[in-house]
Amino acid sequence: MKKKAVVIHSGGMDSSICLALAIEKHGRENVLSLSFFYNQRHTEEVNQAALISKDWKVDHIELPIDCLQEITESALIGKSQAIQHDKGKEANTLVVGRNGLMIRLASIHAHFLGAKEVYTGVIELDGKANGYRDCTREYVDLLEKILRMDFDDDSFEIKTPLVFLTKKETLEVAHQMGLLDYLLQNTITCYEGVKWAGCKKCPSCLLRNQGLKEFKKDHPEFQLPFSLD
Repeated sequence: MKKKAVVIHSGGMDSSICLALAIEKHGRENVLSLSFFYNQRHTEEVNQAALISKDWKVDHIELPIDCLQEITESALIGKSQAIQHDKGKEANTLVVGRNGLMIRLASIHAHFLGAKEVYTGVIELDGKANGYRDCTREYVDLLEKILRMDFDDDSFEIKTPLVFLTKKETLEVAHQMGLLDYLLQNTITCYEGVKWAGCKKCPSCLLRNQGLKEFKKDHPEFQLPFSLD
């Protein structure tokens, strides 16, 4: 199986937009959707990644990295910790090094498949809001440099098409592609695994729902499939 791009696909809004962008560029037959299991707080999001991949007729695989629970801790691993989010402090939902590990594993597989690109939906806004240091382009650039050395290939790229966007701007991308309604109905961004508007309390829901409110101001004609109230 040869591919041109591998997309790290959690089943959330941002990674699903990246999947759509990769399909648009390379064609669905040349793209692989890759999800990871790491004993995360819920698996509903990964189930949605499989569903979206099936709907879009994209090859999809799931890779276990549940050793993470043995070497670190986070409120996103298992359910032993309550999610806490205090402004100005590092969120306890940080999984140290998770994005870097996922990018590295996805890239090794991409290299094996002959793919020159790996897509990840990291956004610097998340990093600033929650202390997610591995959500910046600076972090990805450093990792990309190492991977190019690993593969002896200076053309290998880690694509982060959303990294400098606000949540509202990512919704604009989905809207322009004609996919926003579908993604709102079929992705899960909530840390508790709640569909639609989510739990409305966790950091991920707060960021996305604020973005939706801002999007609605510019697009009053767009009908949300759920209420934000």
